[in-house]
Amino acid sequence: MFNNKVAVVTGGASGIGKVICEEFKKEGAYVCIIDKQPNEYFTGDIADEETLRAFASKVINQYGNIDYLINNACISMGGIEDCSYEDFNYVLRVGISAPFMLTKLFMDHFNKGGAIVNISSTRDRMSQPNTESYTAAKGGIFALTHALAVSLSGKVRVNSISPGWIDTTNSEFEPSDKLQHPAGRIGTPLDIANMVLFLCSDKAGFITGENITVDGGMTRQMIYHNDFGWTYNINESKNK
Repeated sequence: MFNNKVAVVTGGASGIGKVICEEFKKEGAYVCIIDKQPNEYFTGDIADEETLRAFASKVINQYGNIDYLINNACISMGGIEDCSYEDFNYVLRVGISAPFMLTKLFMDHFNKGGAIVNISSTRDRMSQPNTESYTAAKGGIFALTHALAVSLSGKVRVNSISPGWIDTTNSEFEPSDKLQHPAGRIGTPLDIANMVLFLCSDKAGFITGENITVDGGMTRQMIYHNDFGWTYNINESKNK
């Protein structure tokens, strides 16, 4: 399906990004990774503009054009209690500014049928305490998605994915961890990679500007105190 296609993936050295790269390679694509962690293609910090320019130049010089841009990389540096102004803006540069700039650098180098997939999160609409840096970045990439879809209309399709709880460490979980998901299990990186490849494929040719939630139904389950075994512990809440 993706034989000889060129896929650019940020944060592709580990976790969800690594599996996305593996799945593209299985389908015959050339994969260009940029990550702060050592990898086979380009090691660098995407929060830095000159690094992005050097990376894009390498890809364009090597392949001429690309087919897919997967903006996967993001980090968290805490929130309102402990995140500095500098750290907050650093997260936004990684999670929003870098995807914007990479799109700008590659926008005239997409082959016909090109697609961008941004990795957001279900935290684009729900939060835990002290998560503002990550949540703001994920909300921003969700909004950036539909803006780019309109700007690149007729040239490149742009969509985003909001993963829920995805296990990237092959951990063991309690039955209750699994059963709180209507799907009955915790997600895997392959669940996200499968959706990325679908959104890049011709099968998704009429989908653009959309955000697809892949969370096992967790954000659709209403939770009330003392309902179906859910109990809110006010003392624990006060201690946070």
